[in-house]
Amino acid sequence: MKKRIMVDMDDVITTGGFLHLINEYLKTNYTEDNFESFYMQDIVPNKDEFFKWFKTHNMYDYCSLTPNVYEVLEKLSKNYEIFIGTSYIIRDIIKDTAFLLPQKYEFLINTFPFINPNNIIFLGNKSVLNCDIKIDDRIDNLDGAKTKILFTAWHNKNISKDELNNKGIKRANNWKEIEKTLINKGEIINE
Repeated sequence: MKKRIMVDMDDVITTGGFLHLINEYLKTNYTEDNFESFYMQDIVPNKDEFFKWFKTHNMYDYCSLTPNVYEVLEKLSKNYEIFIGTSYIIRDIIKDTAFLLPQKYEFLINTFPFINPNNIIFLGNKSVLNCDIKIDDRIDNLDGAKTKILFTAWHNKNISKDELNNKGIKRANNWKEIEKTLINKGEIINE
């Protein structure tokens, strides 16, 4: 039986879509380096108006794939069972975020044909998923895995190595590091 990997979508597989829409709405040129908080939308003065406008756009039309993610996921899929665990909940419009479900689903099935559509899971609390390996940009989403990999993003880069070590978490700054961690000379790492 193949080991199971849960991979987060936003800011792990994709990047830039939400920031692009914030910049378009505000007529600004923010980069990820301008943010420390996970919630980029906190910079928007009128969130109600922003989210009305935001819902008329598909942020996945403006996102990029994280460098090397396609190649590495395709390699990993030969030795592991890949699951995408992605939240569709936006804190500021909790009751009105279902519009993201078809956007995420269509992007994933069109971009990653080697991932089984039955392995795409939409949820907010990822701690209920028990997998051998989890790759996510939020520490609390790594619960329930034997191997926990924190993918570096603007909002987690200041988490110390000591804190990660105390929680049994490895850091990966990019997909090549994940490839190196999970595949060693073409052999699956048995942990």
